[in-house]
Amino acid sequence: MSRFQKIKNLRKQRLHREGTEILIISALLLLTLNGLVYWGCGLNLLFYIIAAISIVLYLLMVNFFRCPIRHFNQDSEKIVVAPADGKIVVVQEVDEQEYFHERRLMISIFMNITNVHANWYPVDGVVKHVSHQNGKFMKAWLPKASTENERSTVVIETPEGHMVMARQIAGAVARRIVTYAQQGEECYIDEHMGFIKFGSRVDVYLPLGSEPCVKLGQRTTGNETIIAKLK
Repeated sequence: MSRFQKIKNLRKQRLHREGTEILIISALLLLTLNGLVYWGCGLNLLFYIIAAISIVLYLLMVNFFRCPIRHFNQDSEKIVVAPADGKIVVVQEVDEQEYFHERRLMISIFMNITNVHANWYPVDGVVKHVSHQNGKFMKAWLPKASTENERSTVVIETPEGHMVMARQIAGAVARRIVTYAQQGEECYIDEHMGFIKFGSRVDVYLPLGSEPCVKLGQRTTGNETIIAKLK
């Protein structure tokens, strides 16, 4: 499938496909619950309270699985785009010991429960490595979460030869990481890399010398905010 075919398919999505089953099952369960309350109690205060709570809960789930249509309409050469909505919690050099075994610039984005949880590829290129590691479910903003929590790792080689790693990390609430990347396939900004259900953090590891374009505490918009420029 070409880049333009993938983008065309992406334009049709309003709610992320990862939420389809959950939203259908949740709707049926909530309707059943409200039907039973109505059958047993009629239109009394208890029914209205449960109905109101059901509507709020379902709207929160719909909000969680929303999938806004976004396109990066700038030149993507040597540009690193935010792979997720959220807040910048780390911009620093670290020793990456799981794949590169060298010092790297790490930029981390923490997603709270209200953020869009779809993840985008941060750069154009070819997927060189995909792996999943089981681990703990500590709070995602803790430094140890990057190496001790459950996580999925995607390494991409850009057209200029830069190696960029994007790591999806589960958190205290997140228990399901979905990664679409497959080794050997081409990938592009504007495409979904994956989805983290009810979680939590994405780390991007860049070559030293890359220029960060964000600072701690800054809010990011996935597939829109430029977080760094490659040297």
